Amino acid sequence: MDDIVRQAIAKWPNVPDCYGWLGLDARGQWYMRDDPTQAAGPFPQARGSLLRHDKLIEFIHRNYERDAQGRWFFQNGPQRVFVELEAAPLVLRVGPEAEVTAHTGQALAVQSTWIDETGRLYAATPLGLGLVHSLDMHAAAELVDQGRWQPQEVAAADLPTRFGHVLSPAAQNARPSR
Repeated sequence: MDDIVRQAIAKWPNVPDCYGWLGLDARGQWYMRDDPTQAAGPFPQARGSLLRHDKLIEFIHRNYERDAQGRWFFQNGPQRVFVELEAAPLVLRVGPEAEVTAHTGQALAVQSTWIDETGRLYAATPLGLGLVHSLDMHAAAELVDQGRWQPQEVAAADLPTRFGHVLSPAAQNARPSR
């Protein structure tokens, strides 16, 4: 987390959280979701505006974390902006030497691999669950063929519970507390 963000949190500790305004798709792209977009439906059916500003995206990446409930958020100064996820909290790129990097730029070790009923390939990492980027499926398939990755079958609907992440903090926040 950036030092300026830590300072803002200390200065304004009681800023309300923000839900529904930021989405991460299955290709690691960020979307800003204004009120009309949110009214049009949940993410990813109603995506919003694709973020293209490199410095803003870098800032989001440096300040992207999860809380104890498995909700991923962008710490925007003193405010937590909870992220709507299309598939997983991380999108993974697989390099030519089998190196794995999150969409945030962090190098990660793969602990296990999983394949869902639609053929999407996921990897568990120390940071969290990541979806292998569709452009890197050829490299991932080679790792499977070599026996370096041995994907286990899993239902996509079971992934959030199994790996402790929340796909829609906004939907979770809208439910009444018990």
